[in-house]
Amino acid sequence: MSHATGTRHSPAPAPTSARRTDTQLLSVYLNDHLAGATAGTDRARYLARSCRGTDLGPTLEAIAGEIAKDRRSLTDLMHRLHIPARRYKVGAGWAAEKLGRLKANGRLVRRSPLSTVIELEMLRVGVTGKIACWEALRQLAETDERLDPDVLDDLLSRGHRQLHTLEELHREQAASTFRTAEPHGQGALS
Repeated sequence: MSHATGTRHSPAPAPTSARRTDTQLLSVYLNDHLAGATAGTDRARYLARSCRGTDLGPTLEAIAGEIAKDRRSLTDLMHRLHIPARRYKVGAGWAAEKLGRLKANGRLVRRSPLSTVIELEMLRVGVTGKIACWEALRQLAETDERLDPDVLDDLLSRGHRQLHTLEELHREQAASTFRTAEPHGQGALS
């Protein structure tokens, strides 16, 4: 407290290099992302299996493999940061993905083309979230020597490639799903 004015002065913020990582908040954050990564990995594998034998199959198979690899990268980073995985959150991510398969898709017995459109959208959301996580960790890498900026740059690059590919697949799948044949007798009119 200043004697002359009676006002309180807050201490100046610590320089960036002296700031420490809040491990408790980082643990919650990364475990939430791990739950999402678990759901995303399962969703990507399921979609790749569902599209096996189609034009989408090979690309989705490759993306599913990368998404699984990204999940392992996240657990490796958590290990480097001494942050334990919370099994209940991982289990919740797994259960959420399974429940997501129960949504109505307009078909009772066989897979609807709409399912692929929706699942591609879900994967896009997941990859967007993953990119945000890599960006947050990349920023943290500037002051936390346990994180390798080059590794995070590679993860970011791969995430952006995945997002671009999923956007392209979604555009193609939406166009083919919602395209209808012209009714009989309504050919090209001049």
